[in-house]
This record gives sequence, C-alpha cells and structure tokens, in this order.
Amino acid sequence: MSEDTPEVIDRRKLLRLGGAAAAGLLLGACDSSGPRGARKLLRFAEKKNEGVERRIFTPQSRDHAAKGATDAGKSFPTYYVSEEMPMWDDAARGVWRLEVTGAVKKPMRFTLDELGKLPRRSQRVNHYCVEGWNAVATWAGVRLSDLARVVELTSDAHYVDFQSFDSDYHESWDIDSALHPQTLVAYAMDGRFLNANHGAPARIHSPIKLGYKNVKYLTRIVFLPAKNGGYWSDQGYEWYAGT
Repeated sequence: MSEDTPEVIDRRKLLRLGGAAAAGLLLGACDSSGPRGARKLLRFAEKKNEGVERRIFTPQSRDHAAKGATDAGKSFPTYYVSEEMPMWDDAARGVWRLEVTGAVKKPMRFTLDELGKLPRRSQRVNHYCVEGWNAVATWAGVRLSDLARVVELTSDAHYVDFQSFDSDYHESWDIDSALHPQTLVAYAMDGRFLNANHGAPARIHSPIKLGYKNVKYLTRIVFLPAKNGGYWSDQGYEWYAGT
C-alpha cells in the first residue's frame, strides 16, 4: 500500500496527535519532583503507543514517495553525534567490513564489494524525521532479509541491534521491522555510492522507522533474543519509532 494514501496518512496523523496529547497530559501531571515524577506514566504511554504501532504494521505495507515530490538531493540533512563527521580510514582501520553476528548459524563479515554482489534493491521513498519533516531520496543496497537468509537466523532472533563507528551510536529494532522488504543495508543514494555526509560506507535505511533509528556509518548487525535500547532510545525517545 502506498504511504501517500489517505488511510495511511490518517493513521500517521492519529499516532502523532495521540502522542502529542499524551505528552501534554504527562507534562501537566508533573509535580514538584519535575519530569522525573512522570517517568512511570511516560513508560506506560510509550508501551501503549508501541502496541498501536505494532498492530498497524504489516509486512505487506510499502512506502512510495509521491510522484510530484521533489528529491532532497544535496539538501538531504546531514547528522552525526561525533565531534567531527565520521569517515572510515582504510589506512588506520583496515578495509571496512560489515559484521553480521549474534543469533545466527553462520556469522559473516562482508566487504563493500561482497555486499554489491548480493541482490541489489532500489527504492525511492520518504525519510521521516522525529521533528516532523520528511525528505525524498532513492536508496540502493541489500535487503536485510536477504542478509538474514545468508547468515541463517536462529529461532531466538527476535530483535536486532545496528552499531556504527559514529562514537557509540546504535539502535535496536524488532525483528519484524528489520526484515521488512523496505529495510535496506544501503550503500548508495540517488545513483551514487554513499558519501560521509550520509553514512558511508553503508547504513540502515527504511521508511518504516523514524530517522534516528536508521543507523549510519554501519559496522555491526547483531541479532538478539531481547531489546538492546539505543543511543536516543536510552535518552527517552520512543524505542519502536514506527512511521
């Protein structure tokens, strides 16, 4: 289903409006102990919101940028948490490889060339930011579900943690979202290999999660039996963060 259909737009608006209303109620409930006193309510609201998002999610859903939408191009925002833009240095670190490990039968490490030999997927989709804006770009890479088939997941692979060389940045996802057909280990954007601005050599990209869950500067993918939090998730941002 296209994400620009009225049904999906209404669902997204409903979630955002519901989240905003809950936040307002929680802020109003803060007493002399400040926001710390509302943490139990916040956790409860997030759990309920995640339940709604999980019910809305289906593996058959698809995001498609509207035909008339303008590609962001050079205006696509740049983001990282390190003091300087992360750049992989082969001379200092050796050849970049993506390690795929954890709850798998065949842990493996892939060079960029090896990723390029796997089935390539391309998709022109939206990138949704938690701040409320979205940007359109065409991403190309390998479906995470294809990588999962190569390494052979074990029965206890219920979550996956994406880790990067951008300081300690990482985020974990639920396995259903991770294996969605539009979740890519992306190595190209708008017909060119990624540059440092957008997460080179490879990053996770999927329109089904908010931007901060789409980890850039990727180095490890770890399949896990349980949640592992994340850089922003551990600071109070929503863990599930579906769109």
